[in-house]
Amino acid sequence: QVQLVESGGGLVQAGASLRLSCSASGRTFSSYGMGWFRQAPGKEREFVAAISRSGLEIVYADSVKGRFTISRDNAKNTVYLQMNSLRPEDSAVYYCAARTDGLVSTREWTYNHWGQGTQVTVSS
Repeated sequence: QVQLVESGGGLVQAGASLRLSCSASGRTFSSYGMGWFRQAPGKEREFVAAISRSGLEIVYADSVKGRFTISRDNAKNTVYLQMNSLRPEDSAVYYCAARTDGLVSTREWTYNHWGQGTQVTVSS
């Protein structure tokens, strides 16, 4: 069983940057595919970015492509989401997720483990 803990959220102005971190427990982090999702009030949770266990495959939602960067450090059991040029519409609770097959996916039901989320609020 893996436990995921997100950090790095906060309140920023439009145009600012934030880096989210997701720390994972356990010895098998390097075998997991990792993803970031977000959920705004009154909206369904949506895919943001995903990275394969090797880090060689990466997928982004069109809405964040060119602004967000997902990366991982398997030695630190951590996955990151660097968010630049933030917009008010990026405001949401951001969740980290892991899938045990190590692959990338945009579909939340393919992920086996979830963190509790971290709030990101972008003011205009």
